[in-house]
Amino acid sequence: MPESGLDVLGIGNAIVDILSHAEETFLVERGLAKGAMTLVDGAQAESLYRLMGPGVESSGGSAANTAAGVASFGGRAGFIGKVGSDQFGHLFQHDIRSVGVRFDGATAPSGSPTARCLVLVTPDAQRTMLTHLGASVELGPADVDESLVASAKIVYLEGYLWDPPNAKLAFLKAAKVAHGAGCKVALSLSDPFCVERHRAEFLELVRDHVDILFANDREICSLFQLERFEDAVAATRALGKLAVLTRSEKGSVVLTDSVAHEVPAAPVGRIVDTTGAGDLYAAGFLYGYTQGRGLPECGRLASLAAAEVIGHFGARPQGSLAGLVPADLRSPSLPPISSL
Repeated sequence: MPESGLDVLGIGNAIVDILSHAEETFLVERGLAKGAMTLVDGAQAESLYRLMGPGVESSGGSAANTAAGVASFGGRAGFIGKVGSDQFGHLFQHDIRSVGVRFDGATAPSGSPTARCLVLVTPDAQRTMLTHLGASVELGPADVDESLVASAKIVYLEGYLWDPPNAKLAFLKAAKVAHGAGCKVALSLSDPFCVERHRAEFLELVRDHVDILFANDREICSLFQLERFEDAVAATRALGKLAVLTRSEKGSVVLTDSVAHEVPAAPVGRIVDTTGAGDLYAAGFLYGYTQGRGLPECGRLASLAAAEVIGHFGARPQGSLAGLVPADLRSPSLPPISSL
């Protein structure tokens, strides 16, 4: 890969997040699935937006958040996604470029609005997401810049975007180009509901096209239809991939077919909003991995990034993540933290 290339290229939904505090009763009265991402149409999004309290708007989307995190560590990050030619589209483009992420900006010719995600944060810091995908789902193979993909060390795919047929083709094209150029492909399973919708296809995608898998404990158990996390760990190791499984306050497990490392969660003074925790975990891990760090080191960087983002409102770092890295993580290597 040329020296001027990227460390991580994210491909996913280009979304503007609108974050607002909400009481439990707001969710219950409207039958909203707490802690999950639910797709809504344009009319539902407008109705809920009118009922929400004051909100904070910022560019988001899972893979875009990860790219922003990589850039915050000092890595070279890019993003491929589709926006509408509207106010939210301009907001997304400005925000992601302002944090140092390369985004060339694919605009939907159909007039579809930029995707938006209404994020309702309850007093326990859980986030409930209502997403209208708009222009983002119009991403297709033609939007995949082959030279940009080939310039990246890792191409990071967002499971949330697996629903539209053209987006699937875009993912497969990106994976083929990446592997042809000697790059690695990473995938986030994104959400248990995504796994339920696409279980067989996700398994095929992981087996045939993915080098690095990210999932939380609920997602990986759903993928293999297993109740116990320990059984899901064994099933994941049998895939022969590098896999990173997060467990909230229990930390994470980094797996290969021959070794497993438990990584503790980084301490958090106060949990304010869990939005973006998985995205920033992936950012820390991928940044470390592309810099040649050992797997335990990657996990520790990931935990630091996740801890930073859940300590404030919003899904992006508030300050430089590079400034949070302790001295011992700046050394060339660290011994394994522990083994399962």
